[in-house]
Amino acid sequence: MTTPPLDSPLPLPAYIVRHGSMRFLGEFTASPELSIRRGDAVIIRTERGQEWGEVLCPATPAAVAAIPEPTRGEILRTATAADRDKLARLREKQKDQFAKGEELIRYHQLPMQLVDVECLFGGERLIFYFLAEGRVDFRELVKSMAREFHTRIELRQIGVRDEAKLLADYGDCGKPVCCNTHMVVMPPVNMRMAKLQKSTLDPSKISGRCGRLKCCLRFEQEVYEEFQKQLPPVGARVVTVKGPGRVLAQEILARRVLIEFEDGRRLPVAVDEVLSKL
Repeated sequence: MTTPPLDSPLPLPAYIVRHGSMRFLGEFTASPELSIRRGDAVIIRTERGQEWGEVLCPATPAAVAAIPEPTRGEILRTATAADRDKLARLREKQKDQFAKGEELIRYHQLPMQLVDVECLFGGERLIFYFLAEGRVDFRELVKSMAREFHTRIELRQIGVRDEAKLLADYGDCGKPVCCNTHMVVMPPVNMRMAKLQKSTLDPSKISGRCGRLKCCLRFEQEVYEEFQKQLPPVGARVVTVKGPGRVLAQEILARRVLIEFEDGRRLPVAVDEVLSKL
């Protein structure tokens, strides 16, 4: 094993930092002189400019590999009292920027709904997030916003799931919505998952804050699919320790099936009591 030359620079410590309104995750290096702990608020430099961030953990290879398309940059410092005061002023100012943005959208008569506005900590740009049915030609709007706010303007069209990521707080479970906390990628969810998990098919009860099917249906889907493979399908004729019969229904998590026997009895039977299929 070769050792690096004594005068070669040591790699800078790196951390996983969450930043921005869209909760980006990235790998950020820091000066060895900085004392950084999990949960610290930090000021970082990204390709967008200076931003406020939250340190989640050291940037181990496993942690970085778990993030699709991580952002990258540098931790400038841990947040000071002055930084926190500035952040509070920026957030208060964003209310007026949002209202003015809506006014300019109405002036240009554009078919778009403003969802949120993000002002970077360093003031390098304003990002306006909006919903729209299709493509919107907002070139004149950008010019008007640049004249109004005297900074670089970025308009980003988002979907309803992203809207929930920006604005939602708590789900029906009583916990913060997943898209606003730990989820990095929005998973595909469909009605087949709800049917397999025997959830109610009432849209009002299986829809999240975004109005789409709840992401938590995806979290348990692999377990349901794995257990279902171990059960005989509905309609199959089987031989069990209690006699031959036909499968009427599956109880996937309980790992048992409802059997109708030849004498008319209907009983639940565990999967390990099914001897064979006919």
